[in-house]
Amino acid sequence: MIVSQILKSKAVDGVLTLTSNSKVAEAAAIMSDRRIGTIVVSDDGGKTAAGILSERDIVRHIGQRGAGCLTETVADMMTKKLVTCGPADTSDSVLGKMTEGRFRHMPVIENGQMLGLISIGDVVKARLSELAMERDALEGMVMGH
Repeated sequence: MIVSQILKSKAVDGVLTLTSNSKVAEAAAIMSDRRIGTIVVSDDGGKTAAGILSERDIVRHIGQRGAGCLTETVADMMTKKLVTCGPADTSDSVLGKMTEGRFRHMPVIENGQMLGLISIGDVVKARLSELAMERDALEGMVMGH
């Protein structure tokens, strides 16, 4: 399955973003309220991704410097060097990048514009769907249907 198909299957369109001058405490509150693991940082209303801030980023900084870091800006804590994918990338290549980089969310970028965000859960769900279809097709062939 390719990334564009995964994006189409998601229940929610668009990407939740915050600007780089937002406070980390605000980002943490939004993640908690929405039960999400990451927020994309964008200073142009979500057209491009300047960075990404995850629960892990916040916890790591709190562990290193204490809770005072929650008053800092998202720009101080976000991951600036983004690993992204394109709409034509395969689920297997995305899983490989996520596994190698040890992260769970990836912006989908085409021609410098952000199209969406996929999570490892989205990719695993798509892969399981593919495997179920393959299994059903094989069972049909074996049973002579």
